[in-house]
Amino acid sequence: MKKLTLLLLLSFPAALLAEGLPDLGDVSQTVLTPQQERQLGWQSMLQIRNSRQFLEDAEVNDYLNQIGYRLVEHSGEPGSGFEFFALNDYNVNAFAMPGGYVGVNVGLLLTTQSESELAAVLSHEIAHVTQHHTARIIAGTQSSSWESMAALAIAILASRSNSQASQAAIAGVQARAIQQQLDYTRTHEQEADRIGFEVLQKAGFNTHAMPEFLDRLQKATRLLENNAPSYLRTHPVTSDRIADIQNRVQKQPFLLLPDGLDFQLVRTKLIGAQKTPAEAVAYFRDALGARKFGNPVAQRYGLVDALLRDRKVAEAAQELMLLRKQAKPNAMIDSLTGQVKRANGDADALAFYRHAVQTWPQHRALVYDYADLLIRNGQAETAATLLAEQVLKRPGDPLLYQLQARAYGQLNKPLEQHQALAYQYAWQGNLHGAIEQLELAKQAGGSFYQLSTIESDLRELRALMGPGQ
Repeated sequence: MKKLTLLLLLSFPAALLAEGLPDLGDVSQTVLTPQQERQLGWQSMLQIRNSRQFLEDAEVNDYLNQIGYRLVEHSGEPGSGFEFFALNDYNVNAFAMPGGYVGVNVGLLLTTQSESELAAVLSHEIAHVTQHHTARIIAGTQSSSWESMAALAIAILASRSNSQASQAAIAGVQARAIQQQLDYTRTHEQEADRIGFEVLQKAGFNTHAMPEFLDRLQKATRLLENNAPSYLRTHPVTSDRIADIQNRVQKQPFLLLPDGLDFQLVRTKLIGAQKTPAEAVAYFRDALGARKFGNPVAQRYGLVDALLRDRKVAEAAQELMLLRKQAKPNAMIDSLTGQVKRANGDADALAFYRHAVQTWPQHRALVYDYADLLIRNGQAETAATLLAEQVLKRPGDPLLYQLQARAYGQLNKPLEQHQALAYQYAWQGNLHGAIEQLELAKQAGGSFYQLSTIESDLRELRALMGPGQ
């Protein structure tokens, strides 16, 4: 099965030309189809993935998807494909795009003080998607071409994440007046609150977290002399909204829920990343010494990570022994353990990864590190087998293809190497690079089936590029 087929179904404009665009003359009668919404969201995701804002951290993004899908299961569209991802942006904000793409700024992750607060934000964004609010905004502009709608989708993305970028994006769509249509209406926000509240409740989170988070942001606004956090600007909070949420909450019991360890570990990892390695070491040593705040398991995890970044491997190994005694089995701690073993040159590192990947087969960070270590140790055949299995599970993961290309290069399989690089580039939106790699793969020679697949992929990519490209 060709990996580019999924691209054709989900991604690029040429794939949807046959379906045709909706007549946007009467917004009350038409909205974008689910496939067109997915296409618009993917166009924006290409912009994000190719920018410095996208946080390339599999553990943070996997955690967001874990919580996100727990909520999606209780939404009005439980079978819809969602993707939750983090942006390396310390402004407090989150946003939803058509097709189920939900972005969360690092700043918001660090501002939430409980897993239920994070879930409250995600449930609100999920409701914007399932109610097709952004799609209706785009339809309401009465743009008649796919290019205009794709540009609007990117402008809306920019408005959600960065107000200055929003102005630049909007200028490209020739409509400053569009800015008035980019923000969610009061009706949209109230609907997202109501539906998000129901999703939060059904998923078993503490519903009181929803007004608590908004209340804390409002207090922060007053302290910042009316310099409101981005979340309050892109999701305007009115007294009516707050009163409505509080009224719903009062009818619900207060659930004293312990946060999952991964919530604590992800936040700890992000806190450490804000600091230099030496500063992070000092911060977590102080936190452990004071024993007055925070989770000691998460704090020691942060200390081990900081020591490793500070190249104090022996100290990191000592602290890791204490951490593993303190903590229950956990994939993120196993991932950190593998990194310490590699840095320390432990002879059992490969055996450790083999067992860890079997224990946590969905944990991408472990898979990446294990495949990398196999290749570095001359076991490219084993790595290629592992990666082929992973690609079947996650055909849209560029890093898997990148690792595949390295393994095939070591095995002296140029056709497979260039083919893997082509899929990596295609999923990153670099169609020119993908075509170049497939041409190189074709020159390497291969079986009739392999060459036929390459020719088919080339035809698809060239069609997606459009005439004259």
